[in-house]
Amino acid sequence: MSRLTFRARLLLILALFAAVPAVALTAGWVLAFNTVAPLMSGRAQWDRVASTGSAAIAAARSQHLTPQQEAAVNNHEREISESLNSAHRVAFLSRRVALVLVAIAALALAVLAWPTWRVAGHLTRQLSRPLDELVGWTDLVARGEPIPPGPAAQGAPEFGVLQERMRSMAEQLEAGRQKAIEAERLRAYRESSRQFAHELKNPLTPIRFAISRLKRDAPVELNDTIDVLETESSRLESMAKSFSQFGRLPEGPTADIDVGELVSYAARAAVPERFAVTVSCDRVFTVRGQHDALFRALSNILLNAVDACGADGKIDVAVTPAQLGEKLAVRIAVRDSGPGIPPERITSIWDPYVTHKTGGTGLGLAIARQSVEAHGGEVFAKSDPGDTEIGFVLPLKPATST
Repeated sequence: MSRLTFRARLLLILALFAAVPAVALTAGWVLAFNTVAPLMSGRAQWDRVASTGSAAIAAARSQHLTPQQEAAVNNHEREISESLNSAHRVAFLSRRVALVLVAIAALALAVLAWPTWRVAGHLTRQLSRPLDELVGWTDLVARGEPIPPGPAAQGAPEFGVLQERMRSMAEQLEAGRQKAIEAERLRAYRESSRQFAHELKNPLTPIRFAISRLKRDAPVELNDTIDVLETESSRLESMAKSFSQFGRLPEGPTADIDVGELVSYAARAAVPERFAVTVSCDRVFTVRGQHDALFRALSNILLNAVDACGADGKIDVAVTPAQLGEKLAVRIAVRDSGPGIPPERITSIWDPYVTHKTGGTGLGLAIARQSVEAHGGEVFAKSDPGDTEIGFVLPLKPATST
């Protein structure tokens, strides 16, 4: 026999809780009535009184009685007979009343059974449906699958709170799982980048020395070839530097950084003079971190904006207050007037080795993201044709009490 479901068990228990006390009370009441009713009628006592009274009357009549005595004996005999008949009638009626009471009780139980069953069914639905759904959700969470959207099963208000909190917990678990996967993926990327940079730097040093000797000793007709070698070796050296930067997290001493000064300096250093750049920062924002790492992060974003804009582009850098979780933060947004980033590519621009530029390594924005996250911040990107905004949010330095 298969095991009953939780709802069936709960329904059976509620029904038994309603039916068993009612049946027991009715049976006890009927039994008590059957026991007490004969005692109230006094039939047994009146039978004994009639038996002894008949003997006494017969003995009295065997004597010579006066008319008055005869009349008294006859009257006493009538009284005994009427009392005995009354006791018999009460006993007869009590038996019939007991049967009627049993029938009425059975009918009442039958009438009450339907609403009792309906109430029990309603209560079990209010309890079993949300519980069954929560059990199903735990299986989904254990398998790493998302909880299905839409309204939860109706039930008691407390279940609604539990369902909302479980949904929130599942979302947090999924976010944590994705962060762990992303962290492991980036760790693998960093390790491969570090090894690649190391392997690339080893032959570059003798190659650069060899090119220097060729430039000094080679005939003039090889100058173009030597220039190509020098240019490409410089590009390889720059590539090795990018891989090396991505292969390690920011390290070294930290200091207080004025975000306004950092942004102004990066805009002057990374953006060519021919571009129109505006920097807006209406207050002082201070973060705690490594200046060089954050400078490189912002410079990489600015360089991407320069490449996207072209010769007639415009770049705006806005520094505004923000919120990062429960912390006060600063938001640094770089906007350019370039053609924009297609929606299918916007989510992958921060990934390493993703590039759509000729000769690019795809590490510029990946290094920026790595540096920002190492400072407890977050990156963001959104794009429309002619209006692309890329940047990051950093937590502000906590205020110190004096």
